[in-house]
Amino acid sequence: MGRAPRLVLASASPRRAELLAAIGFTPDLIAPTHIDETEREGETPRALALRLAAEKLAAADHPGDFVVASDTVVSVGRRILPKTETPEEAEACLRLMGGRNHRVHTGVAVRGPDGRTAAKVSETRIAFKRLSDAEIAAYLASGEWKGKAGGYGIQGRAGAFVINLIGSYTGVVGLPVYETRQLLTGLGYHPETRA
Repeated sequence: MGRAPRLVLASASPRRAELLAAIGFTPDLIAPTHIDETEREGETPRALALRLAAEKLAAADHPGDFVVASDTVVSVGRRILPKTETPEEAEACLRLMGGRNHRVHTGVAVRGPDGRTAAKVSETRIAFKRLSDAEIAAYLASGEWKGKAGGYGIQGRAGAFVINLIGSYTGVVGLPVYETRQLLTGLGYHPETRA
């Protein structure tokens, strides 16, 4: 008799691990995968989020386990914003989003122990307040923008910029828990029955 299937999170994001644990789906293993996240010409934000999640899942080599992979894409119109690595990139994103709407697409792809896969995209519409130069400068000084899609994390100081949100808050944080739970249970994952 082999070991019971583990729940593997193919992400280095502590926020994703926390979100899974919050709904009782605590990962047994955190094993990030690394792929080329470059968007393709003409690719929509929704298609990009789904493709990146699927590619991360494919790169996660954990046969016999449940595996979850996810990726978040922020866009204004069809323009996809970067995962910001410099203060200049983050400032450009904040100035673009201030006083207008943007969308956050988070793709989730899961695989069961039998190799079956399933995927979904969560789409959330967000309206930011107009941002003053002082607000932008203070946010940049916080460093919270580093490595974040669109240059912000809603669970931190940028939460104060949000006027309106329609969709999944947890999807904006990085893992839409409703969709993730549906996908995993659909493939037979039931944490309450695990020893």
